[in-house]
Amino acid sequence: MKRSDRLVGLTNYFINHPRKLTQLTYFTDRFQASKSSISEDLDIINDMFEKEGIGSLERLAGAAGGTQYVPKFDKEKSLSFIKKICKELQDPSRILPGGYLYMSDLLGSPSILKEIGKAFVSAFYDKKIDAVVTVETKGIPIAYAIAEYLNVPVVIIRRNMRVTEGSSVSINYVSGRSQRIQTMVLPKRNLQEGLNVCIIDDFMKAGGTVTGMISLLEEFNATVVGIGVFAEAKDEEDERIINEYISLVKVANVDAKSKRIDVSIGSFYNK
Repeated sequence: MKRSDRLVGLTNYFINHPRKLTQLTYFTDRFQASKSSISEDLDIINDMFEKEGIGSLERLAGAAGGTQYVPKFDKEKSLSFIKKICKELQDPSRILPGGYLYMSDLLGSPSILKEIGKAFVSAFYDKKIDAVVTVETKGIPIAYAIAEYLNVPVVIIRRNMRVTEGSSVSINYVSGRSQRIQTMVLPKRNLQEGLNVCIIDDFMKAGGTVTGMISLLEEFNATVVGIGVFAEAKDEEDERIINEYISLVKVANVDAKSKRIDVSIGSFYNK
């Protein structure tokens, strides 16, 4: 096989199997090439990945070692994308009752979700994550966009218990500013005990929902290594009960009467 053909095959493999550690012998057998030739191919691919700003190949030595593609995307390109999203979100027609924004059209776009996933994956680049956790419903597509790059499962916390999902763990929690008692449910089969997880939510005001998810995850002895929210309400910062988190967008001064809304880049881009 020509080197050019091998490079295409190897690149395709890594792009479609992020964070999967693969031994060198797999590639030598698949492409019928020597270890030295494959190693040179990997050097070429790694250099190109880094130049393109899409991550790098990580190599681990030893019998249990191998090579894996670790996605990490260019922050400047991500910033340019999120500025366009901020401009779209400033449309007054998006204002909903309660200070929320209509974002379903954006979160239903595969191309937009891909860029959102890239941003969060880059934010959690140095974290060991075993699962992405979100609560139904609008955070689900974001969670899947992130999980695809991390090569980990998505765990969905429900608002109500479902008979079809077997025995579950449920908790009551107090929502942020409204101080209402609400319920969260997570089937026992959906999450193994003792995993490292990241929490994803689409919109955060005071942080009551995220706090509830943290409490529920404690029942599974899970370690929360990262919290990401697509949009946060800047006006709620004084009431917020969550401190350590990453946001992509900040929303402030939502006024339905005057049809005014201010949207700016989130905390991830200010670091």
